[in-house]
Amino acid sequence: MNKITIKAPYLLFLGRETEPTYAKTGAGIAQWRPELCAGQLNLERGTVDLGLPKMSIQDAKAAGVKSLIIGTASVGGAIPDDWLDILEEAALAGLDIVAGVHSRLSDSPRLVAAAKTSGSTLVDVRVPPKILPVGTGKKRSGMRLLTVGTDCALGKKYTALAIERDMKKRGLNADFRASGQTGIMIAGQGLPIDSVVADFISGAAELLSPDNTPDHWDIVEGQGGLYHPGYSGVSIGLLVGSQPDAFVVCTAAGRTHIEGWPDFELPSIDAVIERTISIGQQVNPNICCVGISANTSSLSEEESAAYLKGLSDKYQLPAVDPIRGSTDAIIDYMNLTFATKEAS
Repeated sequence: MNKITIKAPYLLFLGRETEPTYAKTGAGIAQWRPELCAGQLNLERGTVDLGLPKMSIQDAKAAGVKSLIIGTASVGGAIPDDWLDILEEAALAGLDIVAGVHSRLSDSPRLVAAAKTSGSTLVDVRVPPKILPVGTGKKRSGMRLLTVGTDCALGKKYTALAIERDMKKRGLNADFRASGQTGIMIAGQGLPIDSVVADFISGAAELLSPDNTPDHWDIVEGQGGLYHPGYSGVSIGLLVGSQPDAFVVCTAAGRTHIEGWPDFELPSIDAVIERTISIGQQVNPNICCVGISANTSSLSEEESAAYLKGLSDKYQLPAVDPIRGSTDAIIDYMNLTFATKEAS
């Protein structure tokens, strides 16, 4: 797996982004590592607000900020040309620049020169190992849970992190396995699955979640969506390679269509469960769904409770919002399900 070092505190750079969906990197870091975040920087017309102090590069330098992290991830993952002036200013001020977009900081002559002048570092997170194996499909020891989604950007990473957090609170043996740039920045290690050449995606997923002790759970961060018109390929490779024993379906209350693809309706939870099992059984015949995780941020507390109860009643599975509450109901269901399987 890739291991990275990001010097704290951080300035989260949000560019001109107006859609919170595309600022999920910044939002994820602010949510899960708030103690490391000093402020945010928006360019003109950028409206996304993470609730952090607004800072210029000079403000950040004076406050002791060590790293500027690009906190947005637009479709295609490029660094816009109109960002280069501010990124160059940050590098010349001695701030490390950290990016998880597909464009590499190290490919920009301006940024390379600025970093060389000040001694700062360019950290490209979305770079997979140079040598990866083809997937084998062989059964590995230990247990695995994968988060899957009805769409992108609706809580697969948050759910995985919350399940790891709540399992560790109980003294259970579990580790979050980051498969995307934001998760890697939060965990400090992982493997950017969507940057892997297609032939090696399942092999990369096997490396991400290797053999372990029988009582150990790898909580694997999902990517894309099996019904997504743009990103289903990476979802299938990650599902086959991670070989999960259990999976949690993640969805967003009120979302009706694939975000950014308005011609495609959101698949039902039933459909996602059926397709996940159909594909996953190829490498793990015992794969099963152990819960539903819903992003209910668009609902009131009362509406959220009713929505989650409705999901639970309909699918006969625990349904939680991991930000508004805990994932304990899912963990209880996992414990019961796998204790029963072992007994049989």
